[in-house]
Amino acid sequence: MSLTDRLTQDMKQAMKSKDKVTLSVIRMVKASLQNEAIKLGKDELSDEEELTVLSRELKQRNDSLHEFEEAGREDLVNKLKVELEVLQVYMPKQLSNEELEEIVLQTIKEVNATSKKEMGKVMGALMPKVKGKADGTQVNKLVQKHLA
Repeated sequence: MSLTDRLTQDMKQAMKSKDKVTLSVIRMVKASLQNEAIKLGKDELSDEEELTVLSRELKQRNDSLHEFEEAGREDLVNKLKVELEVLQVYMPKQLSNEELEEIVLQTIKEVNATSKKEMGKVMGALMPKVKGKADGTQVNKLVQKHLA
C-alpha cells in the first residue's frame, strides 16, 4: 500500500473517530505531497519522493519545536509533539546507533576517505543509504567523528 493510500485510509478513520489533530496533520501531509507532485509535474510521486516530503515535514516540525521550547510556548510545544507522533507513524523504522555507525564506517571504506576534507564525498554516498531512516545531523556527527 502506497503512502498516499495509507494516508487516505487513515484520514477516513480520523474523520470517523473525530480525531481533529490526526486529521489536520494528515491533510497537511497530503497537501504537501500533492504540491510536490505538481511542482515536479507528475501525477504520482515515487516512494522515495514521498519519503523526502515526509522527512521535510518532520524536520520543519522538529525545528519549530526547538524554537517554541526556547521561547517558552508550552501550548505550541505540546501541539507539535502530538503532530510529530502522528508523522512518525508514516516514517520508516529508524536505524539504531549501532546500525548507523556500521553503515557510516562501511561507506567511509567504500569511498576511501581518510580526512575531514573528504566529508562531502562520504556524505554524498551515505545519505541516499540512510534517507528517512536517520537524522542528517546525527549522520554528520558520526562521519566527523570517524574522519577525525
